Amino acid sequence: MLKSIEVQGRTEDEAIELALEQLAMSRDDVSVEIVEQARTGFLGLKNTPAIVKVMYEAPDPEVREERTELVFDFLTGLFKQMDIDVNVELTEGDNSISVVLTSKDPGMLIGRRGETLDSIQSLTNYVINRGAANRVRINLDAENYRQRRNETLENLASRTASKVVKYRRNMTLDPMNAFERHIIHTALQENELVSTFSVGSEPNRRIVVAYGDGKESAAPANSPQYREWS
Repeated sequence: MLKSIEVQGRTEDEAIELALEQLAMSRDDVSVEIVEQARTGFLGLKNTPAIVKVMYEAPDPEVREERTELVFDFLTGLFKQMDIDVNVELTEGDNSISVVLTSKDPGMLIGRRGETLDSIQSLTNYVINRGAANRVRINLDAENYRQRRNETLENLASRTASKVVKYRRNMTLDPMNAFERHIIHTALQENELVSTFSVGSEPNRRIVVAYGDGKESAAPANSPQYREWS
């Protein structure tokens, strides 16, 4: 089943990257149509963002339901092996499955800075999507951790952007997963004084918050880049 989303960004590349991180897909998994090219207004005022349409194959409802059952069976089996009493609730989306975990000891599921929750999520995504023609994104949460983490990341994005503008230097954030990077990108998408892009490869892929409209104009080539530790 062919699906599509439209995403805007300061440049075509940024819009495509935002779409890929939102879908948790690679460039090879999608096809891209440029709906509107980015334009720079007179004297840099009233810039028009780029809009891209990203098309991808989503599982049919029957396949998605089968995947949902697989996710439930895998997680309940995993927690049984770990000897942890966890309640698993699932909600289906067009190209995603949301999982809410409830336990008497949620800290054990979440781990330090969500590392355990992220590991379980990554493992589940790998097992369920291995060899599948169409990927489905599986999102895990416990004790509303994701929402609280979102607020923390949005605050981090705002603070970092303020420092970037003040010192006119790039700042590189800690490594983040695709979901967290998407939050940073989205939080700063409307900020005309900075831009964001990702560098490195998983699992050490990081976001750079740059001064200006893009990588080239962010800072001189030999300027230092400062790191913001969350």
